[in-house]
Amino acid sequence: MLSEAGRRRTFAIVSHPDAGKTTLTEKLLLYGGALHLAGTVTARKKERATVSDWMELERKRGISVSSTVLNFDYGGYRVNLLDTPGHKDFSEDTYRVLTAVDSVIMVIDGGKGIEGQTRKLFEVCRRRNTPVFTFVNKMDRPALDTLALLDEIERVLNIRAYPMNLPMGSGVDFRGIFDRRAAAACFYERVPGGAYRAPEAVSGGIGDPVVRDALTPSVYAALCEEALMVEHAGSSFSPEDVLAGLTTPVFFGSAANNFGVQLLLDGFLEFSPPPQPRMSRGAAVNPESELFSGFVFKIQANMDPKHRDRMAFVRIVSGRFERGMTAVNTRTGKSMRLANSSAIFGRERTTVDEAFAGDVIGVLGLDALRIGDTLCGDSSVMYDEIPVFPPECFAIIHNPSPANYKRFREGLTQLALEGLVKLYEIPAGHQRISLLGAVGPLQFDLVQYRLESEYNAASRIENTDWTMVKGIKMNGVDAVDEKSLHIPTGARLALDSDGRQVMLFPTEWHLRFFEEHNEGVAIGE
Repeated sequence: MLSEAGRRRTFAIVSHPDAGKTTLTEKLLLYGGALHLAGTVTARKKERATVSDWMELERKRGISVSSTVLNFDYGGYRVNLLDTPGHKDFSEDTYRVLTAVDSVIMVIDGGKGIEGQTRKLFEVCRRRNTPVFTFVNKMDRPALDTLALLDEIERVLNIRAYPMNLPMGSGVDFRGIFDRRAAAACFYERVPGGAYRAPEAVSGGIGDPVVRDALTPSVYAALCEEALMVEHAGSSFSPEDVLAGLTTPVFFGSAANNFGVQLLLDGFLEFSPPPQPRMSRGAAVNPESELFSGFVFKIQANMDPKHRDRMAFVRIVSGRFERGMTAVNTRTGKSMRLANSSAIFGRERTTVDEAFAGDVIGVLGLDALRIGDTLCGDSSVMYDEIPVFPPECFAIIHNPSPANYKRFREGLTQLALEGLVKLYEIPAGHQRISLLGAVGPLQFDLVQYRLESEYNAASRIENTDWTMVKGIKMNGVDAVDEKSLHIPTGARLALDSDGRQVMLFPTEWHLRFFEEHNEGVAIGE
């Protein structure tokens, strides 16, 4: 069990939109033998979609909006790769995924440097002390100066950047990368037909005539200067600092052209951590513990359009999973049999009979599971890994067809359980109005699309001015008489999915007014 856990590597790939995250994912899968043809942009034009972006809306928009679990074997390692949404409106899904990984590969567009979403995701990794590896992508296009990129990583992210290799030019002058550890040059060449020849390593240092003759004088001079600067002014490489989150190893390449990807994969597997302990009730649970435990970090319904199934994604923290075993949901105290377990590869799934710490499995048929639930061999373990983010956008959702009410409610309830949106109800006489809360407005589009495509239920969205929601209590009691409240114009009383009272506010001014004019009412999150 210890050796099986030790060869697991569970990580996520994060980036700003369009930095090349999904492309890199597929090229890593090629090395693992999980794919034989990558779903590149060219292939998409031929109606061949990427494996990780399995949802139809993702194919139409060309963005990732739902995290996907992919796994493969490579070099003696069992690799669990979690592809995440890049769009900021779906960052809450990404944050949940980051609780299930032990390390992260951060993709940066070489022509743009550190972008907004990259910075936010990195801060999440920093708070969790998650080791971060950096891949500077698109070096076959015009890129920023190498030293400027390294300086920006250190200055903006406040982490030491250690270049594992250096690019030899960029854009039309891109000739490959120089591997500092192996003291070898990997050349990048275009061949007839538009394809790219596999890189070849050439022994010798930067002064090797083979390297000098392959580069233009200006590119060679820049490479020599960069190598000298990072050698004397840069930090030394420390695997311990990488694991502590103090240093990020930096790799350069072009994911679209499969250049530099293998160096990234090999270096990542060598220096990334195996499954790490997790905290339960103030005590650490080690991966090698014989007690089975894990937590649900994602729920997805209707992954298979032929079946109305609902899959809970479980990160195994300790012990051995065996199909058919019984585990306790420590939130409810109830036992459940884990009989229908799967490994996930995009839409495809295969039955999993056995899994170990670090693995991610999908569990079907257990509708009682919720995001954040702990599954354990007994009730002694409870993980509190999943962050909660308050919504910033609110929209009323209407059902335009009363005949579809049952499908409409079923779909809405399921999408809320997945964590795609938060669901509220606004009392309105004898009726209740359904209100959606989300981190970004694009989530509302996804709700409407999935209601239509998966539940055959049309909907209509009505945007609102509310920007925040707060729980309220009076004298420690949940139930507050609305008639006793002084509610400013524009604010509104509502109920959350658990039936607790909340207040919706358009601005901070409305919140302050409510606090000042309602003594005895406590404002919560």
